[in-house]
Amino acid sequence: MRGTVLPGIDDVRRAAVCIAGFVRRTPVLRSASIDALVGRPVWFKCEHLQRGGAFKYRGATNAVQALDAATAARGVAAHSSGNHAAALALAAATRGIPCWVVMPADAPEVKRAATQAHGATVVLCEPTLAAREAILAEVLERTGAVEIHPYDHPAVIAGQGTATLELLEQVPSVRSVVAPVSGGGLLGGTAIAAHGVDPAIVVVGAEPVGVDDARRSLAAGRLVTEHNTTSIADGLLAVLSERTLAILADHDVEIVTVTEEEIIEAMAVVFEALKQVVEPSAAVAFAAVVRAGRRGTLPPGEVGVILSGGNVDLGALPFDRPTGVRGLTVDVEVRP
Repeated sequence: MRGTVLPGIDDVRRAAVCIAGFVRRTPVLRSASIDALVGRPVWFKCEHLQRGGAFKYRGATNAVQALDAATAARGVAAHSSGNHAAALALAAATRGIPCWVVMPADAPEVKRAATQAHGATVVLCEPTLAAREAILAEVLERTGAVEIHPYDHPAVIAGQGTATLELLEQVPSVRSVVAPVSGGGLLGGTAIAAHGVDPAIVVVGAEPVGVDDARRSLAAGRLVTEHNTTSIADGLLAVLSERTLAILADHDVEIVTVTEEEIIEAMAVVFEALKQVVEPSAAVAFAAVVRAGRRGTLPPGEVGVILSGGNVDLGALPFDRPTGVRGLTVDVEVRP
């Protein structure tokens, strides 16, 4: 890790200023039914209502806006199977520069369409990390564009942390923050922001039990990259980088894993009680809260949950399966 730049709270605060004119200050929701289910107040930071439908627009915007004029004019590029693709495309379009995104051929159609709708050139490849990296290298060589990595980038991580900075401004009483973890950009930014505001805040990462490289990496004290690549939470299939692992370790982030059934149940509860449609990757964080609440292992105090995205194919919602939770009433508090 020598020589690797790890962003800090000052970077997150600078990012908040940089992106203020571009991103939405998303609302925070709370449901009386969910409070009763979990056993304490739970506040949902609604990043699925962010521009582009996910928190990713924060980091992409911070990275794109930070480029000097000459570099920006060459355009930006990345490989992404999901929300970073659309976010980078929108951030580039907002600045008026070209964007190329390498996507696996099996990426969700809703995310590919969103990326193209924002004006990016989508280059399809085989659904392997090696293929994505190889094709991206070709694109960078051919176009001269600068790579904006989905999570292993200091400006991206700092930008993602602004969601938690806002959450803690909106609800200062929050004592723990839960976010999903894939490559670790969101969770790393969450930890930096939370502990920059109050070092006593507990930061929890959530991931599917079959895609638990973050949990195993932190337990082993080294990067673990081997895991399954199948989960309904298709946005959480990446692995940590050395940079994001170092951030999570430095901030003593704990990881909770959840089953596919718990993810589906969490989606259903958010839909029924909050009347919000979120993608499975976002529901993972709430699923971890429900699991910890049922087991009595939640940290004390009020809980903040980052609902990371809402780019889901409505035709593929798995709500025909029983969730075990019925009869929730609609009683939603909105804090702008």
